[in-house]
Amino acid sequence: MRVYLNKIRSENEYIIAICDEEILGQRFEEGELQIHITESFYKGELVSLEEGLRALEQATIANIVGERIVEGALKAQLIHENGILRIQNVPHAQLVTTK
Repeated sequence: MRVYLNKIRSENEYIIAICDEEILGQRFEEGELQIHITESFYKGELVSLEEGLRALEQATIANIVGERIVEGALKAQLIHENGILRIQNVPHAQLVTTK
């Protein structure tokens, strides 16, 4: 199980864009909701799920898309199930911390 992990560092933020490997490049729409898993934002390193979760633990902001990575983040208590949005049954969550 691998995920694409893109790390973006700015002066005050450590931003993570992470998605399940197989959904990179896809677009999901449902009603007025839509998400496009663009290579320009999500494609970084192809890493193991565990490595992706370790990166999420350090993030100040994260965009998390896909069954495996969202489930992993939920089990690791990095996100809450009430914060998961599904678009065409694909889960998406965001993480914002004050580290």
